[in-house]
Amino acid sequence: MNKDTTTGGEGHQGNQLGTRHAGTYRTVRYAPERYSPERTAARAADFHALLDGRRSVRHFSPEPIADAVIDDLVRAASTAPSGAHKQPWTFCVVTDPALKKAIREAAEEEERENYSGRMTPEWLEDLAPLGTDWRKEFLEVAPCLIVVFKRAYETKPDGTRRKNYYVEESVGLASGFLLAAARNAGLVTLTHTPSPMNFLLRLLQRPENERPFLLIPIGYPAVDCEVPDLVRKPLEEVMVRY
Repeated sequence: MNKDTTTGGEGHQGNQLGTRHAGTYRTVRYAPERYSPERTAARAADFHALLDGRRSVRHFSPEPIADAVIDDLVRAASTAPSGAHKQPWTFCVVTDPALKKAIREAAEEEERENYSGRMTPEWLEDLAPLGTDWRKEFLEVAPCLIVVFKRAYETKPDGTRRKNYYVEESVGLASGFLLAAARNAGLVTLTHTPSPMNFLLRLLQRPENERPFLLIPIGYPAVDCEVPDLVRKPLEEVMVRY
């Protein structure tokens, strides 16, 4: 997404960024708090430390999460930039035990097929160190599932369609915001992508303009929670300065 089609980008801030183009949105002054260089560095380091502690978790406590907390996590996710400010996402929050059970059963059916033939040998080889298989009990144990749907288009009152832009990128950004917000709240998550995911359309009775994007169990870690001892790539492998 470039700065001309995304809200919150460089082209919308400050008075010294070149010519402004007239639009239909009313503009407001944007003056976020500015920190000292030392405070800026400290906040950047603290935020990295917080997110560096994020892990994908498969061992959840069944302890419930307050609805207000989930509401705020979704609000935080919805602050993500999106193509032409279309906000092409829907977050379905599932806490009903019967529905979670149905989602688990459907996901496991697909995953059995994946692990027994759909996945390539290379894919299975890469998954082997993680110890994953077709069993997805966490989909029932976690107190909440957030199913993220991408909205391919919008339907106007007269039945015609209005296109959304940069849908994959926009929904991916919103999902990342959601994971960061959950980590900030002391919760753990997993990004689960059973493939195909069309069963989520059926079980959640979503409209035809929506497509499943991510299935995210969220909750507190189990008392005996364990995760693989992974090491992230060092900065020099993921950043290039010019």
